Amino acid sequence: METANLFAAWVGMLVGAVVGAFSGLFFHRQEWFGGYDSWQRRMLRLGHISFFGIAFINFAFVFTIMYLGISKPLFLPSLLLIVGAITMPLICFLSAYKMFFRHLFFIPVVSIIIAMFLFLVGGVLS
Repeated sequence: METANLFAAWVGMLVGAVVGAFSGLFFHRQEWFGGYDSWQRRMLRLGHISFFGIAFINFAFVFTIMYLGISKPLFLPSLLLIVGAITMPLICFLSAYKMFFRHLFFIPVVSIIIAMFLFLVGGVLS
């Protein structure tokens, strides 16, 4: 399953670069997306950087498995990290559109926290 995490990490890096390039076309405009300090612009920036941040977590997951030679299946942590990689930027962008969506941030946050806990307990420390 870690192949899926490696793929998710590289896709996250690519999409993060594309989103950054697109938003970089407009960031010089003071009032773009409501201005630098606006909720919308902050959520756009958070969504953009979350592609990279969660990609690095997925890379760390894969390389830790390889480095430690973990051979047991880690399906649930793997799946939860991918869920986090998809839902974090999605919820950031949806929250930039409508603030109501901020109530869904628990989905990626809890997914990633549980994934890390399960990986530590069931993989790294066992």
